[in-house]
Amino acid sequence: MKTLKLDIRKSGIAISDAMKQQALEAADLLYSGKGAGNDFLGWVNLPSSISDEELDKITATAARLREKADLIICIGIGGSYLGAKAVLEAMSNPFQYLHKQNNNPTVVFAGQNISEDYTYELLEASKEHSIATIVISKSGTTTEPAIAFRLFKAEIEKRYGKEEAAQRIVAITDKARGALKTQADNEGYTSFVIPDNVGGRFSVLTPVGLLPLAAAGIDVRALVRGAQAMEQATAQGVAFDENPAAIYAVTRYQLYKSGKKVEILGSYEPRLQYINEWWKQLYGESEGKDGKGIFPASVTLTADLHSMGQYIQQGERTLFETIISVAAPRHHITIEHDEANLDGLNFLAGKRISEVNAKAELGVQLAHVDGGVPNIRIEIPEINEEVIGGLLYFFEKACGISGYMLGVNPFNQPGVEAYKKNMFALLNKPGYEEESKAILARL
Repeated sequence: MKTLKLDIRKSGIAISDAMKQQALEAADLLYSGKGAGNDFLGWVNLPSSISDEELDKITATAARLREKADLIICIGIGGSYLGAKAVLEAMSNPFQYLHKQNNNPTVVFAGQNISEDYTYELLEASKEHSIATIVISKSGTTTEPAIAFRLFKAEIEKRYGKEEAAQRIVAITDKARGALKTQADNEGYTSFVIPDNVGGRFSVLTPVGLLPLAAAGIDVRALVRGAQAMEQATAQGVAFDENPAAIYAVTRYQLYKSGKKVEILGSYEPRLQYINEWWKQLYGESEGKDGKGIFPASVTLTADLHSMGQYIQQGERTLFETIISVAAPRHHITIEHDEANLDGLNFLAGKRISEVNAKAELGVQLAHVDGGVPNIRIEIPEINEEVIGGLLYFFEKACGISGYMLGVNPFNQPGVEAYKKNMFALLNKPGYEEESKAILARL
């Protein structure tokens, strides 16, 4: 199945043979393990290495949670949250809460912030539902999810008792060590492993993403099939001109070298908004280091044309756009003729809304290119699990290639630790006494 088409004709980039070779050499590092961060390359062959046994365990555990709860709270932050959220939003009807008949439990997210109001309001709302939780943390000590899990664990145990709570709590954590692993073993929780060689932002195709999605009723086997097809389409040995991940990586790299420092990912389908958010973490955390990297931004169109459109069209010329274009919508609505025609839209009568959307997309592309904004277009045939699985792996593979071309380690995130040290010092965490004194002196 052809899951996407990549079009760089409006990017203004001509790719030389030397650049093609550089990209393929960067791609080869993902397979040889000779590049920086080589202990986090487990995602490269992840789609093809997912076993039927693991998928069976995931779907069976999801079925148990679905039987026990109509509200499942998924606790995690960063890559432990964004991948599942992105796929769930893409596959869900945004107005399903208005439908009285809905057989799937609602999956919501916690532990991705430290907002007291958000946490209180979710706890209050959960009192009207039968609840279960999936907690995702390699260590079990990351502040945001650890706070949320402490609260929701207590709520579940208060309601159902410890024995039944153990059937309603599932842990996704380290295979051998850490606070959450110890707690899962002690309490008898069903647990799944976060692979040691897969970083959080590349983990959507592990139980980190697959279990919450299966619990929500998403076809995770189709998601994996799509990723497997894209793994083959971008595999080692595939010619550059046939490898969309390599082409995308080179195009954005050359745009960066030409002075385009900001990439805006956009789509004309609002259900892809959280794909944008997942993509921003993937590229921002992978490339933004050593004083280098494209800044990843996003828009949802056409809505943001009425807010960000002016800047994109005529602001500083340091940006380029990548647009995810959906060929076929799920539904069919035709614009009707109106006798009064006060809005002047009778020229659209008989047309589908998707026809208008497509012409808006094309018109915007031409206007932005004329305004000095290079454009990359990624067309997907429709929004379904298989297509989205391929899209996710496409972005992951391109990110690995792009990071190596940029000359950084795409798989670490040393800058993320800076705020944690300050926060722990300000909270007087044991072991941070000297840091506390120093930061208080600064303040």
